Amino acid sequence: MSQGRGSASTAMVIAIILPCLLIHTVPSHGATYTVGGPGGWTFNLSNWPKGKSFNAGDVLVFNYDPSYHNVVAVDRGGYSKCTTPASAKVYTTGKDQIRLVRGQNYFICNFSGHCESGMKIAINAV
Repeated sequence: MSQGRGSASTAMVIAIILPCLLIHTVPSHGATYTVGGPGGWTFNLSNWPKGKSFNAGDVLVFNYDPSYHNVVAVDRGGYSKCTTPASAKVYTTGKDQIRLVRGQNYFICNFSGHCESGMKIAINAV
């Protein structure tokens, strides 16, 4: 009979420890933000990030018509001057999902005049 009680004790220990181990090994996922809300990636969005808290690993979703817009991940200079550095990553699907990295993240639309019309955002992810 001691075997039965030992098996029950072992099963109980496993039932308690296994969930604890799983909690510590499940990766956490960041938040997802749709840039511009329901209106999507469009003009006059430079203030859209204000009041929001972003973390490294959060995902930005850029929804737009690729016939008229794009998304370009740029550096600080590209953001402030509305220029596209040669090494910049250009997104053109109209449903781009971009994971934020720790620190400053800058995005513009490089269609003529769009960035200058506020189609750009700067986000600091902690």
